[in-house]
Amino acid sequence: MNRSHSLRMKSSSNLRKAWALCSLVVLTSAAVFAAERPRTTVSPEVPDQLDLRTAIQYALDNNYAIRQARERIREQEGLIVEVRALALPNASVDSSYSKNAKELSSDRGTNNPSTQNWQIALNVRQTLYAGGGVRAALDAQAALRSAALLDLQATINTALYEVRTRFYNAILSREQIKVQEANVQLLQEQLTIARNRFEAGASSNFEVLRAEVAVANAQPALIRARNGYRTSIDELRQSLGYNAPKGASLTKVPELVGTLDFTPVSFELASALSTALANRPELQRLTEIEKAREAGVRNARSGYLPDLALVGGYEFRKSNYSNRFNDSLDGWTVGLQSSWAVFDGMRTRGLVAQAKSQLTQARLTTDESTLAVEVDVRRSLSSLQEAAELADAAKKTVGQAEEALRLADARYAAGTVTQLDVLQARVDLTQSRLNQIQANYSYNVAVATMRRAIGQADPFVVKP
Repeated sequence: MNRSHSLRMKSSSNLRKAWALCSLVVLTSAAVFAAERPRTTVSPEVPDQLDLRTAIQYALDNNYAIRQARERIREQEGLIVEVRALALPNASVDSSYSKNAKELSSDRGTNNPSTQNWQIALNVRQTLYAGGGVRAALDAQAALRSAALLDLQATINTALYEVRTRFYNAILSREQIKVQEANVQLLQEQLTIARNRFEAGASSNFEVLRAEVAVANAQPALIRARNGYRTSIDELRQSLGYNAPKGASLTKVPELVGTLDFTPVSFELASALSTALANRPELQRLTEIEKAREAGVRNARSGYLPDLALVGGYEFRKSNYSNRFNDSLDGWTVGLQSSWAVFDGMRTRGLVAQAKSQLTQARLTTDESTLAVEVDVRRSLSSLQEAAELADAAKKTVGQAEEALRLADARYAAGTVTQLDVLQARVDLTQSRLNQIQANYSYNVAVATMRRAIGQADPFVVKP
């Protein structure tokens, strides 16, 4: 009687241990799942006054391409954790329960044949040797993570280059509005002068009509300039990654702070080429991918070698000598497992061939991209030289056009030139001013393009 009571107590204790083990696994999994819930972000409000530095910093945190690149790094870190699991102990809890008819029991000749079975086992497996495949897989994932970081740098460079050029475009559109407004104002002043002269009998109605036509013809250019400004603001908002929150004013436009100045800078071709080959994150990323492909070849070749693992665990199971559910046995198990695919139908050979081809493709891609970078640098440098010459020429032309208009106004007042000459001088001045701000815009964009071509981070950003 005491022995039977002792067995029941032991069985109950074992069941409680098994239940506690299963509960621990479930709670741990739930905690991990809760900790990995996706995070949500809300775009902050764009300030009322927006300069280039603020725009760059805002885009660095909110631009969607940059945020996606950061998520790709997190994805790669998850893959590293997944591969690292091959080198760490793996534990699992396996359980089963079955009930069968007495006629199927192997001990049905006894008075109380066993008709139900259950077991709960904690199994642990530690890989000791896998032909170098685990180490190669870890090396490959580490190289791919470095490639993801370099991809982030390339994405940041491209995204901030887009922000910078679109900010310049918005400034250009704003300045074009000012030029067109000044042009309309000058033409209206000319119209006033023509009317005054007509009323004084110093000119004909034809000059008034011509001045009115000139004012009317200047209006479409002003309307297009204003529409271009609205469009440029929307494009800038897209590059910044700004989503207007609910309730925000749909017509709010930040005041842009900045000008399109012509500040000459110089780059030397040989130095620019060497800097680009050393700094372009796209090329560095391809180098890391080559390392990953080399590790992939080693990983594929590991299939030719055997593997060895240490296995063990602790098991609870129902006794085969009793039909009572609570009668159980428990104990430890430990051992070694090994396998060697002596012939796998040449599967490993095929994997090695694929890995070698991927490595060759990666090297060819690097060579192709290196050539593309060199061409990009040469083209960017040529565009910069052209933009500098145009900006310098436009600056001189504006001064000449202003002097020509001053002389035309003075001669028109003296009656030595016609109204048409004065209108033409005003048109020339407007065109010269438009050419100057366009040339300054092109030069600033060319400088940003050249910096991106040589892999130089944006001046307002610390390289991550």
